[in-house]
Amino acid sequence: MEQAKLMVFPQQDSLLFQLSGSWMLQTGVPGADESLRQLRSGTAIRRVAFDASEMRGWDSGLLTWLLALADYCNTHAIDIDSSGLPDGVVRLLALACAVPPREGAQRSVRKKSLISDIGNDTLDAARITGEFMRFFGESVLSLLNLLRGRAVYRRSDLWLIIQDAGVRALPIVSLVSFLVGLILAFVGAIQLQNFGAGIYVADLVGIAMTREMAAIMTGIIMAGRTGAAYAAELGSMSVNEEIDALQTCGFSAMEFLVLPRMLALMLMMPLLAVYADLMGILGGAVVAVAILDLTWLEYFIQVTKAVSLADFSVGIFMSMVFGIIVAVIGCLNGIKCGRNSQAVGMATTSAVVSAIVMIVIASAVLTVIFDVLGI
Repeated sequence: MEQAKLMVFPQQDSLLFQLSGSWMLQTGVPGADESLRQLRSGTAIRRVAFDASEMRGWDSGLLTWLLALADYCNTHAIDIDSSGLPDGVVRLLALACAVPPREGAQRSVRKKSLISDIGNDTLDAARITGEFMRFFGESVLSLLNLLRGRAVYRRSDLWLIIQDAGVRALPIVSLVSFLVGLILAFVGAIQLQNFGAGIYVADLVGIAMTREMAAIMTGIIMAGRTGAAYAAELGSMSVNEEIDALQTCGFSAMEFLVLPRMLALMLMMPLLAVYADLMGILGGAVVAVAILDLTWLEYFIQVTKAVSLADFSVGIFMSMVFGIIVAVIGCLNGIKCGRNSQAVGMATTSAVVSAIVMIVIASAVLTVIFDVLGI
């Protein structure tokens, strides 16, 4: 096949493009950059015409070249005379130029104002909060059905979920809690040594771990570990339409899928928090014995004097609340997941981030409430 050729003939305020040869992709088509450069060089050009009498064949390569020229001409108010092109090319070019812009395309390019962004973010936050409260209400109703003996779920699934959320989480909870207690004791020891009050490191570590740090760190660990797993598992079931199949068979997704996971975290989070208390206090003991020259007995006696039953109860209650938050948010993002693999990843990420944010907010609110109540 003869290769495509292009010649340009200036004519007063117009340009004539003479096309010859085979304008097909397999033989090579001239790029539009050179043609556009010639259009830009002529400031008085008001019309563009074509002569395709010597053209031997064409395909989408010709249309691509013509569309690039047509886009530039429409932008700069230059008339296009397509009478010299083949009839098929003229019809396809008219069809391509007649397609209206996709709805929303202009808005995506337009620069948004700060007030608009704040408004959209506020509406999104209100929508997400509404979904969370509605889902939480359905979870409470499923718990009431459980107490009445009407909930339908598999007991074997519940024990497997408890094992995964409990025993298998001990290694990471042990490591993080031990290091948190060690860090608290080290920071406190540096300051308390200046006043000869190194013994009060035990008070610092004991109260901080039992009231706040053990519950918060355990909640964050479970959000990244178990909450993400719940979102990914239920999201995959949503993609595979397994949840729809359960509902079609008459099973409640809240009772069959969400209830066992929420029960597992409600039961295991307080136990993990107690274990985190012990590991954090042990980490503080290592620093106290190594740096402050305290004995193990002195440290633990001071801890028992400093930590009250109220401090311990506050941490247990917080851990139970955090467990409910992690379970509800993880299951909510999984069930509301889209129908593709990318949506599963987005749901998992959203579950972790939302759960951590809610844990921090809940911790602040509960701390203020306990302070007002004098606990």
